[in-house]
Amino acid sequence: MKLMRTEDAVGQVLCHDITQIIRGVTKDAVFRKGHIIAPEDIPVLLSVGKDHIYVWENDETMYHEDEAAEILRDICMNEGMSASKPKEGKIELTAARDGLFLVNREKLRAINSLGRMMIATRPGGVAVRSGAKLCGTRIIPLVIEKAAMERAKEAAGPEPILSLKPIKPKKYGVVTTGNEVFYGRIQDTFTPVIEEKMAEFGCEMIGHEASNDEHERITGCINKLLDMGCELVLCTGGMSVDPDDMTPLAIKNTGADIVSYGAPVLPGAMFLLSYMADGRPVVGLPGCVMYAKRTIFDIVLPFLLADEPVTAEMLAGLGNGGLCLNCPVCRFPDCGFGRWQ
Repeated sequence: MKLMRTEDAVGQVLCHDITQIIRGVTKDAVFRKGHIIAPEDIPVLLSVGKDHIYVWENDETMYHEDEAAEILRDICMNEGMSASKPKEGKIELTAARDGLFLVNREKLRAINSLGRMMIATRPGGVAVRSGAKLCGTRIIPLVIEKAAMERAKEAAGPEPILSLKPIKPKKYGVVTTGNEVFYGRIQDTFTPVIEEKMAEFGCEMIGHEASNDEHERITGCINKLLDMGCELVLCTGGMSVDPDDMTPLAIKNTGADIVSYGAPVLPGAMFLLSYMADGRPVVGLPGCVMYAKRTIFDIVLPFLLADEPVTAEMLAGLGNGGLCLNCPVCRFPDCGFGRWQ
């Protein structure tokens, strides 16, 4: 770039967008990068405070801000995403479909730590709808060395650092446990909550079994639903540490691999997650899912529906942000509850 007086710049090529801000009316570029300055442009440039401007000088060792933003875009962009055109050196990515949005946080931090460039994303680990804004990229200066952008590509590695996993509606089954429901002492108010939450993602319940507190019977109900072809089995009730709460033992006796019994999340501490040998999840849901607006189940469910493995390490990372604040107006997932760390 070369800096020169605006009045002397007729015939020169702008190397960056010139932005005009009129409060409450507009914030947009009055001239775009690459514009050849004409005599009539001079008063406009002066009116937006540009007594001096940068014009382009070809330099094979440097990238313009738009070119650099395109490199950052390619570092981020994955299937199911769409990108905006460069504008004032910025490019934004949006979701082109519904899905589970994931961020490689370590690589994101590594790139942002290089300096003079930035990638800002929405929090990862949440379900997003088509059209949702995912991230924005730009460099801080108007130009940057090509070598610096090569370092960014090396930090990112061969795969995009963002992903949007398709959420697949599943056929699921529910096992309702507890003597109080099985023997008709109280009405089952848990299953309707599950049906409502699952319907948000287009899932269909194809089986519902009820059991008393005998763990052998609960195990049999789970196996029956799996034999019916359920892709996900949800067990409600019996998840506490009381002597007659047998659901964790019953799930273990199916042969499922227990990922975790317990999670650092409130509501949802007594949550159990397991997988059968064929990858189908069998989940034990604590009672809070029945009455609390959002719980551990809302955090984990999009992962289960996207076939994205949930590990004990991931669950342990929920402690930072795992406390629901019970806000008067719930804005989940656009809040701090359940951010993967």
